[in-house]
Amino acid sequence: MSVTVGIDVATAGVRALAVGDDGAVLGSASAALPPPARPGGAGEGRSEQDATAWWPAVVSALSELTSALPGRGAEVTAVAVAATSGTIVAVGRDGEPLGPALMYDDRRAAPYNAKAREFGAERWASLGRTVSPTDALGRIAWIRDHMPGAAGIRHTADLVCARLTGDEVATDSSHALKSGYDALAGQWPHEVFGAFGVPAEWLPRVVRPTTVLGEVRAPVAGLRPGCLVVAGMTDGCAGQLACGAATPGAFAGILGTTYVLKGVTEHLVRDPAGTLYCHRHPDGWWLPGGASNTGGEAVAGTPRLAELDEAADRHGPAGVVAYPLCRQGERFPFAAKDARGFVEPAARDEVELHRARLEGVAFVERLALDHLRRLGVPVTGPLLAAGGGSRSPLWNRIRATVTGLELRVSAHAETGYGAALLAAAATAPGGLGEVCGRAGNPGALVEPEPAESDALTASYHRFCARLHERGWIDDELYAVACR
Repeated sequence: MSVTVGIDVATAGVRALAVGDDGAVLGSASAALPPPARPGGAGEGRSEQDATAWWPAVVSALSELTSALPGRGAEVTAVAVAATSGTIVAVGRDGEPLGPALMYDDRRAAPYNAKAREFGAERWASLGRTVSPTDALGRIAWIRDHMPGAAGIRHTADLVCARLTGDEVATDSSHALKSGYDALAGQWPHEVFGAFGVPAEWLPRVVRPTTVLGEVRAPVAGLRPGCLVVAGMTDGCAGQLACGAATPGAFAGILGTTYVLKGVTEHLVRDPAGTLYCHRHPDGWWLPGGASNTGGEAVAGTPRLAELDEAADRHGPAGVVAYPLCRQGERFPFAAKDARGFVEPAARDEVELHRARLEGVAFVERLALDHLRRLGVPVTGPLLAAGGGSRSPLWNRIRATVTGLELRVSAHAETGYGAALLAAAATAPGGLGEVCGRAGNPGALVEPEPAESDALTASYHRFCARLHERGWIDDELYAVACR
């Protein structure tokens, strides 16, 4: 059996998974990373992490993983890395970090990103995307102006793969997306970087995910020389693939702290509202996705959660409508900086309030699917489910009933698992589709509850009416949602 390894370099730590060619998880290991620092306090908007800590943590996790495999790592044929989207670090001419990594949520370059929207307006329109205040693109220009010793930038995965191969490697189009890479034209936005004075040589060469970047040259952490190092994708994309959303029409609803909807389409999806953006699929398709400010955080920390779930199940559909926004402002499936959560009318007790919050997140999920439909994106069932919220049988059934789609709870919805599939796809004749099909998705299937369908549909329409009255969703989306 050939074995591939996926390395997930997350904010809090590194996790490595070994996966067999049949999709079975053969082992895993992890290592902690120092938490991001926020110098200057929350008002400064800075978020940094020691980039020199990434490689030792990768070695630690890999060493533990490979030492537990039957062949002590000799059976590992390929490895790929997935990391947070938008994290970058300035490097010197030797390719080594010059300072801390500027994390995905660092806002110091928001003014630069505002200018980037103007400099590249035509390009962004062709891609159907916007440049957000936290995009790495602006931080590249910030580095150019504030770090005179810098000779370029690298993404997290670039540095880790360079250590694995012992040489500089290309970046992949997924990790490069928030740095401004145009996956449709296959180029960096030179008009934008030129306006900022960023040298073209600062930007790494870009390849598609699943491209072989090189080989392990000397034994490292149990990996043998000749083991392939393969271009991966961002953590969100790798997690989507791990769910099983790998072919056109397949979508995954990931209900973690916030709700994320990601899927696969044959063609680039252009969203005039700018609420979703597209990565490029390794096989040439597109991966549209968006992240809400609604999600599991709405019920996180709720005392007696299991007990409340049971009571809410007995209660049945709530008589009130809730929009359980986790923080002010919404970004998907609609954009409204002034959006605020609500419960209308007031819930009678904590059980009804809990039930209404669960339904409210499901309403956001259905609205996201309706937004895709108005953009002409077909969504075929079952809807794949992942994230901590998918561990609630009640919530899964509510989501299935509200959306009218079967829900399949993914068995291996881990970033490292998706990265291991990307590593395997490098040598698979049928590409990523073949690998994901071979791995399968044996998760449980959840059916809609017919007895609750009418009540939940009526509540969904009331929910959309409240959003429309406040001016948060436009006439077109409201009409699609309520037809």
